[in-house]
Amino acid sequence: MERHGLIIVHTGDGKGKTTAALGLALRAFGAGLKILILQFIKGKKKSGELNALDVLKNFSPSIEVKQCGLGFITKENFAEQKKSARTALELAKTEILSGAWDLIILDEINYSVKFGLLDAEDISELIKIRPPQLHLVFTGRDALPALIDAADLVTEMKLIKHPFQKGISAQAGIEF
Repeated sequence: MERHGLIIVHTGDGKGKTTAALGLALRAFGAGLKILILQFIKGKKKSGELNALDVLKNFSPSIEVKQCGLGFITKENFAEQKKSARTALELAKTEILSGAWDLIILDEINYSVKFGLLDAEDISELIKIRPPQLHLVFTGRDALPALIDAADLVTEMKLIKHPFQKGISAQAGIEF
């Protein structure tokens, strides 16, 4: 069967965008695909999912995670964050064109655009250079309308209820 690469978007104000993308990575890993996960905002801290993926890397080099971000964006670190996002974008372009991967997840890239670290043209360029067999996943709130139009699959996570609303702090294994 010939593979047709898909553009996939996980967006919305609800929890689970990254988790869904990483679940897709797990499925792809099980199907023998080579996966790269580039995290545009997250950095410094490791989530439970990334710890689990580290275990998988012990069995196979076909899954790789690169945390390119610096964590939370603030006024004080904005310039540094913008530089980090540009570096991650250049890495994404290189990896998209490399032919080394079957699935690339651009985690929180939509936030990078929302917060002004990247712009709409950057997203358009990634779509244009994508080889037709490559699956490309974009995560984060507020996906651009042009990205949604270009995508083959779009899932919007909708917030109905969250423990934060009751004052319950983030729980290990659930939020991180």
